[in-house]
Amino acid sequence: MSDATPTKYTVLLYSDDAAVRDRFRLAIGPRPAADLAVEFADASSWEECRRLLDDYEIDLMVLEGEATPAGGLGIARQTKDEYPSPPPTCVVIARAADRWLAAYAQVDATLLAPLDPVTTGQTVAGLLRARRDGAVPLGSLTA
Repeated sequence: MSDATPTKYTVLLYSDDAAVRDRFRLAIGPRPAADLAVEFADASSWEECRRLLDDYEIDLMVLEGEATPAGGLGIARQTKDEYPSPPPTCVVIARAADRWLAAYAQVDATLLAPLDPVTTGQTVAGLLRARRDGAVPLGSLTA
């Protein structure tokens, strides 16, 4: 597969802090796997997330769970409730104990802060490959 052009995906990065979004971008990298390339869209509010979801084909949302005033878990749940075919969501949480909240928010994956680039790349690659292969994200109303 090394001769093939990698499939390009758009990953929405959400945090109210630009430095946190930059850390997400660095941990994911432009090529989380040999067969995948990503471009990033940044959002610092729920309104910006909504605008990007409405105007572009977003393949994955990576959301900061600790963002304010809207946390990533709330945005994940809102997206699942408002969009019939939401993209998969990955929320970066500060405490492993918050995974139960992520399950309630119908999050497809969680990562623990601070991000490990290897785990982050593997998680993002897995979610993007699943999307490419037709997996339906949690909370989708259409199959």
